[in-house]
Amino acid sequence: MTDHDVDAMTVRSALVLASRAPSVHNSQPWKWRYDHRTVHLVADLRRWLPVTDTPGRDLVISCGAALHHLRVALAAAGVAASVQRMPDPDNPDVLATLSLSARPASDAELRAATMITRRRTDRRRYTDWPVPIAFLDEIVARAAAEGVVARPVDEAGGRAALIDAMQAAAERQQALDQYTTETTVWTGRLTGDDGIPAANLLVDASTGDGLARTFPAGTITQEPGHDGAVLLVLGTASDDPLSQLRAGEALSSMLLHATDLGLATCPLTQPLEVGSTYRALRDELLGARLAPQVILRVGWAPQGPVPPTPRRPLEDMIERIRR
Repeated sequence: MTDHDVDAMTVRSALVLASRAPSVHNSQPWKWRYDHRTVHLVADLRRWLPVTDTPGRDLVISCGAALHHLRVALAAAGVAASVQRMPDPDNPDVLATLSLSARPASDAELRAATMITRRRTDRRRYTDWPVPIAFLDEIVARAAAEGVVARPVDEAGGRAALIDAMQAAAERQQALDQYTTETTVWTGRLTGDDGIPAANLLVDASTGDGLARTFPAGTITQEPGHDGAVLLVLGTASDDPLSQLRAGEALSSMLLHATDLGLATCPLTQPLEVGSTYRALRDELLGARLAPQVILRVGWAPQGPVPPTPRRPLEDMIERIRR
């Protein structure tokens, strides 16, 4: 590569890593447009879950996570990316444009990229080993660097409010036949290149201490016990798509750093998908001062990692690539 050229195969390899980002129900709701030295991130509305994610918040957060994953993957490949978010008011589905240029990668950037393939969404109950305060401070700082507040949830009232909201949101959603259908379509699969496989789901969601979304039965079994996870709520100054995109970037940065620290992670969004429980958590957890975007469980996994979830071929995500 020269200062004026970025190799197409380098960009393609970075896009493969970017597409390892977490997304609601592993729907991977993004498309990439690549034109020489520019990459465009586009929301793929064909992969929107309109019943689960009626506001579309989960979709944009998922795309934000993919955007940050791409930034990390490009940096490790020796590519600087200047990001313009929400670049076209007349085309809101285009969420970001990245202008690329070659430059050396640092050791820290190389290490961050290796976390992409190690990261998992781990729905299991975590052990009661305490997460060091210094680790939590580092994870919170990663969110702050992306312009997002990450606030620990109080173990007493805050955790109880979150469990109540989770249960209330589940009851509201499960009363909708369309929700059951949508969840069944996207989860519990044995094959495929998207959705959540049975191997990544709990046999009994009730073992999640009230913090697990009810999915079709999976294959992960657990012993009885208390979930020792720390909960962090990510908040932004507003709840517009730009804020949601930045929340996704912050989530990605937190996930990759937690992985580097040896911690297990699991994003939670169900109580933020229903208007009444969203407002309750905004008031209870953030004092009505910030808009909650996602809740993150962080802790020590009970044993080895869960398997990776599948990903679509890159060719299915790229609209056009000019060589």
